[in-house]
Amino acid sequence: MTQQERLNVVLEFVSERGNVSIAELSDALGVSTATVRRDLNTLSDQRLVTRTHGGASALGSGYELPLQYKIARQAEAKVAIARAVAELVSPGESLGLNGGTTTSEVARMLGRSERLRTQADAPGVTIVTNALNIAYEMSVREHVKIVVTGGVPRRQSYELVGPLVGATLRDFSIDTAVLGVDGLSAAFGATTLHEGEADASREIAAVARRVVIAADATKLGRSTFARICPLGRVDILVTDQDVTPEFAADLAAASVRLIVAD
Repeated sequence: MTQQERLNVVLEFVSERGNVSIAELSDALGVSTATVRRDLNTLSDQRLVTRTHGGASALGSGYELPLQYKIARQAEAKVAIARAVAELVSPGESLGLNGGTTTSEVARMLGRSERLRTQADAPGVTIVTNALNIAYEMSVREHVKIVVTGGVPRRQSYELVGPLVGATLRDFSIDTAVLGVDGLSAAFGATTLHEGEADASREIAAVARRVVIAADATKLGRSTFARICPLGRVDILVTDQDVTPEFAADLAAASVRLIVAD
């Protein structure tokens, strides 16, 4: 296991438990306590965790992993979800994508799709996004037209936020909004951790004829701080596992189509 892989695991432990001990991490990673101490010091220096006596703790209750540390989480599920979302897209369509690891995988899948390629002088798909990493990756794809919103970037997620996002989108009409979320529930709908990102995602959904939520099973049935839209605003949920009968009933009541990727 490389140091980066260890750091990913450590941050997952911290984000899920709130605090961890050096002994716990040593057992989980199969490395020495000295190695764990060095890793914790590295993360503390980057202000990603708070060092405590004998371990580390999260920075606060709204703890959010930076995007680069989320890449490995639920990786196979996100690729499967991205593949299923790409199948919903036809050549010539326009899509709005917010930021996050799942929507980044969706963008990559669209970028690799031979089915979406059309004539050299016409884009196979137009992507409107507030995510700088998606715009950067897709800018080299000849069949993808990229439109980037205005806004101020968040270092945690590479997403542009603020009133310029809505100002950019105001005169657009897009076919499908594909949104990654941190939570999806009947009571609170689609939610995320940061209010600025919620506003940006809401603006993208507002100019879309169809809203698709791309979320792995860990996001379902839970809610986080900032609301994006109610469940009734969602047209399709693409996830990686069968949902509970209760949540399936909630989806049906809100007329949300469920797609389980394989």
